[in-house]
Amino acid sequence: MSTSWQHILSTQPRIAGFLERLALAPPSSLLLEGGNAAERLALGLFWAARLMCREAVPPCGKCRICLQIADDACRDLFLLNGAEGSINVDTVREVRAVLGDPPAGRGPRVVILAEAQALGDGAANALLKSLEEPSPGNVFVLLAPSREILLPTLVSRSFVLTLGWPKGDLEDPGLRDSLRALCEFIQSGKGAWLEWTGRKGNVDARMADSILREVQRSLVQAGYGNPLTDLARLLAARLDVVAVRQVGVVIENALESLDVGANPAVVLEWVAIRMWNLLHK
Repeated sequence: MSTSWQHILSTQPRIAGFLERLALAPPSSLLLEGGNAAERLALGLFWAARLMCREAVPPCGKCRICLQIADDACRDLFLLNGAEGSINVDTVREVRAVLGDPPAGRGPRVVILAEAQALGDGAANALLKSLEEPSPGNVFVLLAPSREILLPTLVSRSFVLTLGWPKGDLEDPGLRDSLRALCEFIQSGKGAWLEWTGRKGNVDARMADSILREVQRSLVQAGYGNPLTDLARLLAARLDVVAVRQVGVVIENALESLDVGANPAVVLEWVAIRMWNLLHK
């Protein structure tokens, strides 16, 4: 079995067990949320191999089909990755054009949309037509940080599984204090948040990433109706479904900005102001 599959099975055993049971009657559309992008993609490829591998204990990770899937060279696997800019209305339409044909192999055809939050309205609507009237022999996999940042119509037509999230370090007093300041600011527009972010050397990329991941985790809790933190309770009480999705997009954009080297303090200030605006619309 490939190294990435071995790793993901050890780090996400609960989800791997669910996928094993689902393989007996695969849903036409599966949504994997949570975790990180690499884990979601590894599980998406594991799911494709589990459905296509013809060995006694699939996926074996060694047969021709498993190796082709690992190399993205399988004729029945379509992998579109929003992080690489390959999800757009034209590519979705190109995939839809072949869905009426039978798969080349004995298993189903699998269409993976990694970082599916990159779906624009046109691409999402084109995909929705295939999910509403799925052709036999086709299975879709949507991968996203959280369901809240996808169109509700896509989510409602998918079987959703949530990966374990990277464990937050809320024992860090600095992280706890910063989240408390963020809560205060997005409620009142006042407090120590802007003073803290504006102090030179206070915010580095690691701290900004940790804060954004905790906001992301709180969004998921709010969406589940199970808010465990002060921030999650605030978001659940003040945001509707549309606004939760909008905050999710804000956080994704902020994380992308950090990845390309944007000033962490400026990114956090922008996030806080956008969240304040959404809470007070």
